Amino acid sequence: MPDVIGVEHIYLTVSDLGASERFYDLVLVQALGFRKKAFTLVDEPHIHYFNRQFGVVLRPARVATLHDPYAPGLHHLCLRVLSAADVRSAAEALKRLGIEASEARLYPEYAPDYMATFFTDPDGMRLEIANFREERRHRHDSWDELP
Repeated sequence: MPDVIGVEHIYLTVSDLGASERFYDLVLVQALGFRKKAFTLVDEPHIHYFNRQFGVVLRPARVATLHDPYAPGLHHLCLRVLSAADVRSAAEALKRLGIEASEARLYPEYAPDYMATFFTDPDGMRLEIANFREERRHRHDSWDELP
């Protein structure tokens, strides 16, 4: 059986490519260090943001509606950083760039060491940056020993 080693890419449809590009330039490039390239696929412009691990691609929506997290499809997108300090750093960077991000704080109702910040893109997509929690690290590092 093949071992899935990560998410390759995530496509987000956006109602206004220019507005979303400006937003994701701030979030992904300036605050989180992603790289960026534009390309055309089947005569439609796309914006590809990528780091060493995976990519996020913006493409034009064919129907312009606000994102509904409780309709079928993606509820929210959470990006993982290494530490709680990295979550705080990202939240501060987002705020400096004019993004309305929540204060980075612990969410013990999720897990004792769950640190996160939340914000929303121009189409209402809920975004989150969270730390690489101990439980997840243990699962990653001890996978072959787990039952």
